[in-house]
Amino acid sequence: MSHALPAELLARAAEVRLLISDIDGCWTDGSIQLSPAGELVSFHVHDGYGIKQLQRAGIEVAVISGRDVPAVAQRTRYLGLQEIHLGHPDKRALAAALVQSRGLAPEQVAAFGDDLPDLALFEVAGLKCAPANAVAGVRASADYVTERSGGQGAVRELADLLLAARDAAGGR
Repeated sequence: MSHALPAELLARAAEVRLLISDIDGCWTDGSIQLSPAGELVSFHVHDGYGIKQLQRAGIEVAVISGRDVPAVAQRTRYLGLQEIHLGHPDKRALAAALVQSRGLAPEQVAAFGDDLPDLALFEVAGLKCAPANAVAGVRASADYVTERSGGQGAVRELADLLLAARDAAGGR
């Protein structure tokens, strides 16, 4: 975030209590590497730190991915996520259930996605976010597009935004 952000965006970001995120193209660069042992997935270490910072600040992180990849399950469990939903191509109903079970208003939810199936996550979120490498339709629907691409620190950039907004609002 090398540029000043609009006050309205910061005010909305300060309200977020739950971040629902896709994985492929958001936490990763979207490439798939295959080996005889299965898929290999690369994650950026800065993103993991951002996730831990969100958790420490009381912002829950949930993952909903259309694909079920063991390496993703391993990484998200390592980071201490409780809501890990892999192999869910129809994301809207699951995202809505997560929001409802917590008694949250859409304004308290941020969604992070990079491809057209992720627009379903945007339907339940008051703050819609995308990495720089998102497809055009998702970028156009997003309230905030990171400067960094997925797998290159985009998750950390979003985490930094949410945390800075919360700090600016007095740590709500």
